[in-house]
Amino acid sequence: MSLDFKGRVAIVTGAGGGLGREHALALAARGAKVMVNDLGGARDGSGGPSAGAISAAETVAQEIRAAGGEALANGSSVTDFKAVQAMVQQAMDAWGRIDILVNNAGILRDKSFAKMEIADFALVMDIHLMGAVHCTKAVWPIMNAQKYGRIVMTTSSSGLYGNFGQSNYGAAKMALVGLMQTLSIEGAKNDIRVNCLAPTAATRMTEGLMPEAVMQALKPEAVVPAMLVLACADAPNRTILCAGAGTFEVANITLTPGVWIGSDAQAPERLAARFAEVSARDGEIVPQSGSAQGGNEVSKAMANAGNSGGAGKAS
Repeated sequence: MSLDFKGRVAIVTGAGGGLGREHALALAARGAKVMVNDLGGARDGSGGPSAGAISAAETVAQEIRAAGGEALANGSSVTDFKAVQAMVQQAMDAWGRIDILVNNAGILRDKSFAKMEIADFALVMDIHLMGAVHCTKAVWPIMNAQKYGRIVMTTSSSGLYGNFGQSNYGAAKMALVGLMQTLSIEGAKNDIRVNCLAPTAATRMTEGLMPEAVMQALKPEAVVPAMLVLACADAPNRTILCAGAGTFEVANITLTPGVWIGSDAQAPERLAARFAEVSARDGEIVPQSGSAQGGNEVSKAMANAGNSGGAGKAS
C-alpha cells in the first residue's frame, strides 16, 4: 500500500486546528497539494472566529508552504453550498484536479436530550452532515470525470455506539455512515472510494472535558495514520476505521443469521418468544448493500414457503 501523495490534490475541512490541521500537514508532508479550509481565525468561547485574528486556515497553509509544500487557505462555512462550490473552484483553478476530500469540520453542542434546544440539534446536523454533503456534492462530478477520488467522512463512536449528552452529534455522525455506505456503492465504478474515520482524539472541541493524561494519550496526530490509509491510492472502500491513542479497529454494521417465523396473526407472539434466538450473534454477516439484506430475508421466506402457520423450522 503506497502512502505517497505526490501529484494529488486534497481538501481538508475544519483544518485550522486539532485533527484537521494534523490531516492537512500529513498530506502535505507526503506530497499532496492541500486546500486548508476553516471557518475563521482564532476561536472565541462560542466556537466562532475572533475578530482581527489571522485566519486559522491561512496559518496552517503558511506552515505547509514554509516546509516546502503547496497549500491554499479557504474560510468558507461548509453549511453554505455556494461558498463550498467556490472553494472547490479555487482548488480547480490552482491545481486542475481534486483527488481527496477529508470531511472533518464539526462542532459540539452537548446537552442531555431533555435539555437540548432544537436549534442546537439542527446546527450540529447542519455542520456535520450537510457540511459533508455539500463538500462531497461539489467534488463528486470532478471525481467522476477524472475516474478517481478518495473521500473520508469523519464519524464517531458517539454515532456508532451512543454517548450521553450527544444525541445531536451521534445522530449526525451515524448519518455520515449511511451516506458513506451508499456513496461507496455509487462511486465504485469510477474508482471513487468512500470511507469513514472514527477518531478518538483530544482537540479544541474536547478541551476541558478530559484529564490531562488522557489528553496526552489522545493526541490528534495518533489518528493521522488511519486518514492516510483511507485517502491513499490503495485505500479500501466502505470501511469504518476507528483510531485513537495508537490503536486501530474496524467497526461493522452486522446482521444476525435471524429466524424465519412467518407473518401470520401469531407472528408477534412467536417473535417475542424467540427474540433471544433472533438476536444471537453467532454467524452474523456484513451485508454488501441494503438490497442484499432484503434479499436475505426474502430467501428465508422462499425456503420456508411450504411451512404452514409460520411456526416451521428456524432458518
